[in-house]
Amino acid sequence: MKFRSLKSLLVVLFSVLSITLSIPAIAGEGDGHEEKFDPGKEMLDHIADAHEFHFFSIKKEDGSEFHATLPLPVILYSPQRGFSMFMSSNFHHGQEAYNGYKIEGHDIYAVDANGQKDESVKVYDFSLTKNVVQMFIALAILVLIFTSMAKKYKNGQGVTSAPKGFQNALEPVVLFIRDDIARPNLHTKADKYLPYLLTLFFFILVNALFGMLPGSANVTGNIAFTAVLGIIALIVILFSSNGHFWKHVFWFPGVPVPVKILMMPVELMGVFTKPFALIIRLFANMTAGHIIILSFVSLIFIFTEMTKVAGVAFTPVSIAFAVFIYVVEILVAFIQAYIFTTLTAVFISQAIGDPHFEEENH
Repeated sequence: MKFRSLKSLLVVLFSVLSITLSIPAIAGEGDGHEEKFDPGKEMLDHIADAHEFHFFSIKKEDGSEFHATLPLPVILYSPQRGFSMFMSSNFHHGQEAYNGYKIEGHDIYAVDANGQKDESVKVYDFSLTKNVVQMFIALAILVLIFTSMAKKYKNGQGVTSAPKGFQNALEPVVLFIRDDIARPNLHTKADKYLPYLLTLFFFILVNALFGMLPGSANVTGNIAFTAVLGIIALIVILFSSNGHFWKHVFWFPGVPVPVKILMMPVELMGVFTKPFALIIRLFANMTAGHIIILSFVSLIFIFTEMTKVAGVAFTPVSIAFAVFIYVVEILVAFIQAYIFTTLTAVFISQAIGDPHFEEENH
């Protein structure tokens, strides 16, 4: 047990150190460094989407930099120029233009023959960014894991005998979502919505855990990702609703008419604010965790710019806090997947309603 704990701690420490390497060490001893370390820019750049996976950068003796990256396909469409497909490595980290296009930060724009930005050319970016690629990887892993589990159950393993491997690890989670989230909220319709709730939980969880790996994408901290999940939840809620639900929205029973008129816009707004709350909650919590970790790591470079001794002295403290927050973030990944799934089940339950319960109480 002690060996396993030490092994886990070393893995976490390695991951945090890898994150440290991914931040360009611009802060030097004072001879030759031209740029000051900008922690805000580096942190936002780390959690933003990109056209490549960037792992770390090393400054060479001649002043040039070596970037350890994994380039991704760039797919562009312009009404004036048509489709263009190439690898992001052709941009040479934004230093060169390619095929009439150039990248600045994470945005691609068209350039003219002189290399200047061409405002007359409209560019639509359909590239496979690191967020998209990581979602595909997470989806593929989930499909492989659960199809293999389904085959084992079909062959009797886990039914007539004890589950093994991933079955033993994931079956309690599946049963927990069914018995503690779906059935208490959705009652007789729990089995109908269980596949959606299971997909929601594991998809958020896997992407959140992948986002903790060095050089990976912070998918769950991307507002577009959480917005899509929230919109899908809204669609499911609306299609699950009935006349009983809309009666409570537009003409709340049991209250005076003036109060009904006042409550109507509030209740109607509540239909959309509930999924909006899901979107913001997941986005804010997952982004905040990454920023806190990167803040502790950035303190090393900030203190190094003051004096090298201060930077070296504060490094163990910074790494210790970063490791602690890193472990907390793993727990947060499970908690956020659970909260998003639970609240979605609650909102679906509210849309379905129980008119018989209300009549009995009335």
